[in-house]
Amino acid sequence: PVAVFGCRPRVAGGVCFLEEQVVLHAAGAGCLRLHLEHKWHNFIPGTEKSRGVQALAVSPDRRFLAMSEAAEEQPVLAVYELTAERARRRKVLAAHELPARQTVSLAFSPDSRFLAAATAPPEGHLTCWLWEKQQLAAAVRVQAAGDGPCQVSFNPQDNTQVCITGNGFFKLFKYSEGYLKQMNLQRGETENYLCHAWLSEEEVICGTDTGKLSLFETGELHWEKSLEYRKPPRKQEEDTTKEYESLYAFPNCISGVSSGVPFEDNGLQQHSLPQISAVAAYSKGFACSPSPGVVLLFEKTSEKEVYEERQEVWLPQDLFSTEPKKSSRQDITCICFSPSEEMMVVSTNKNQLYMFTMLSTKLIREKISYFAYMSFPLHSNSITGLDMCIWKSILATCSLDRSVRIWNYKTNTLELCKEYQEEAYTVSLHPTGLFCLVGFSDKLRFISLLYEDMHVFKEFAVKKCRECSFSNGGHLFAVVNGNVIQIYSSITFENITNLKGHTGKVHAIKWSADDTKFVSCDTHGAVYEWNLLTGKKESECVLKTCMYSSISLTYDAKIIFAVGSDQTLKEISESSIQHEVPAYDVVYTTVAVSHSGRLIFVGTSLGTIRAMKYPLTLKKDFSEYQAHAGAVTKMTVTSDDQFLLTASEDGCVFIWKVYDKEGGGVKGEQELEYAEEVLIMRSDIDEKSQAILDLQICVRDLQTESDYELRLKDMYCEGKIKALEESFTQEIDSLKTKHQILQEEKEKQKLQHEVQLSELMDKQAREVQQLESDSSQKLSMENEKYQELQVKSQKMEEEYEKQLHNLEESKIKAVAELKEHYEKKLKHKSVLLEE
Repeated sequence: PVAVFGCRPRVAGGVCFLEEQVVLHAAGAGCLRLHLEHKWHNFIPGTEKSRGVQALAVSPDRRFLAMSEAAEEQPVLAVYELTAERARRRKVLAAHELPARQTVSLAFSPDSRFLAAATAPPEGHLTCWLWEKQQLAAAVRVQAAGDGPCQVSFNPQDNTQVCITGNGFFKLFKYSEGYLKQMNLQRGETENYLCHAWLSEEEVICGTDTGKLSLFETGELHWEKSLEYRKPPRKQEEDTTKEYESLYAFPNCISGVSSGVPFEDNGLQQHSLPQISAVAAYSKGFACSPSPGVVLLFEKTSEKEVYEERQEVWLPQDLFSTEPKKSSRQDITCICFSPSEEMMVVSTNKNQLYMFTMLSTKLIREKISYFAYMSFPLHSNSITGLDMCIWKSILATCSLDRSVRIWNYKTNTLELCKEYQEEAYTVSLHPTGLFCLVGFSDKLRFISLLYEDMHVFKEFAVKKCRECSFSNGGHLFAVVNGNVIQIYSSITFENITNLKGHTGKVHAIKWSADDTKFVSCDTHGAVYEWNLLTGKKESECVLKTCMYSSISLTYDAKIIFAVGSDQTLKEISESSIQHEVPAYDVVYTTVAVSHSGRLIFVGTSLGTIRAMKYPLTLKKDFSEYQAHAGAVTKMTVTSDDQFLLTASEDGCVFIWKVYDKEGGGVKGEQELEYAEEVLIMRSDIDEKSQAILDLQICVRDLQTESDYELRLKDMYCEGKIKALEESFTQEIDSLKTKHQILQEEKEKQKLQHEVQLSELMDKQAREVQQLESDSSQKLSMENEKYQELQVKSQKMEEEYEKQLHNLEESKIKAVAELKEHYEKKLKHKSVLLEE
């Protein structure tokens, strides 16, 4: 397959990033690697007889992919290596000691050595594999309160720690020496945990079916927050409040979104309960979906509240839909972040994939933002019709989801899409690729494929038309009305002829290359060949035991290939079955022949495609390819034999590149050049022309207005400049005169100051002279005084010395007298004593 348009819903871990621009998601009976920028597709098919992927996991180093598949005999658990251009299946895991049960959740350990797998409850098991050795390392029984989603994950830092949640349990296990030992004890009431994610080495955030977020730290409940059921923002709605309330009070009735809650008819009080269907961690916090159509981004805070809501991101409305609000009421089943966390991708239960660029949260802190489609809107139900045309590289599909879509298989894009009120059962493209026929449950509609829209050109009163087809020349088209085939002109829309003869419901019709013959088959085992010139049967081949479902015709219209309920491929020519090739226990649902006639392709009820070479052999001589997860409903080969287009009940469209056995591409007779023309309604052209004219007039008016405004501004500016010039020249003149006056004053003052200065100098000189004479006079006087005082001092000194000398003499005399007196007395006393 070179392209796959479709997504498988409700797959655990169903979407994940392999690189910044490469997304891997479940599609058909395998996985699809899709490059968002370059738009290349790379399909990884599942194992043989796979019925579709149930769970996915990508290793932390993004080298390995683990895939759990439902299969006919027993479920398959396989590990693929993603490094190669084509993913290579490395190991298939199977345990002899455990009963084979469906794996509902998978997780790789941080070093990618271990793979944890959880099997479906109520008798659930948690198994731990050393997948490289295909060895079951440990297994433990996990008792569940009831059915419901079950999820397993490894601690991002610890290879031995596994977390498993489900209905009624949250368990942490430690792996050691072949055993898984439970680490935490559950306390309080049991909750139905729908999802969980590791925020750090110790923290796990869980979401419940009652809208409660529970944060466990090393197994203990640390923080809880109950979220409310969210309604789409008013900005998104164009209806009145009443219609708004009635629409969102009953999402089950309106949009078919299952919320798992029964609704009573009691008006606005009865709202859907919030339930956290998906949660994913990123570096700043985590993202979770509490109600259909919305993802909330929580970030870590340093306050008491551990995590705080920062942003709401809503699914967008489908503009092509008859009920645009319905698209925003899808359950979000999986959330994942790109390696750089610049992008968030979500998958929904309606097979859709949406993305949101996280950069906007840094730049513009808007409370409410919206997702965009990851690539384009996909079918959400069984595809009932598929057709291609010659002029353009497009194919048309219609589905039970009531939509008609036009795809381009060269550019891998969706060109047109429109949803109608009724289910669509069949589609046929005109060879020009400008018109298509679509059989709805109420009418058959002839639709013009416009540049950006589909316009119903004509309606035909054919109810539940299951098959219609344009002729190869495009001038006629055939319509199946029960068991009658009606042939209409594509030009006049006149019913040219009716082909009657079928007793059962006609299941398939085919035109010959020259449009002269017509082949049909029905549920009663009849294959008729009609001549359109006469309107009569030319040949018939009836096998009543077989209910035919599809036929194909070789380019020369000589051989018819038919498939039906009896598990064979029949080669019919000249009114009889020439060959019958057994299908080997499957039912062939569709058949297509290449224009060269060398290759025959059949689609099976298992969703596989088989390619056979012509002439047919009874041996098991075919190549079988895993593709769809449902029965193949339609199949067609492009006119240049380059591509095979297949559609299925699983809502996927596969574009296959056809190669022959030698490995080269199948070369068409000539390289086709595709038409570039598109249709556009005259009213649209008129509207656009009128809009252009109006805009041109508006531009002219604006030009005139702006010219007039510019002139006015110029005049105003010129006036202002003149006024300013005048005022400035006046000011300059006045300043000049002022300057002159000041100059003169300055000169006067200078002279005055010079006179004053000379006077002051003279005065000072005189004063200095005066002071000098005065001081010298004073000095001489003082000198004289000093001399006098010195003489006086000398005299006084002499006088005092004289006085001192006198005093000393008188003292000596007095002492001598006293001595003499006392000596006499002493003598007298001593005489007395002697006596």
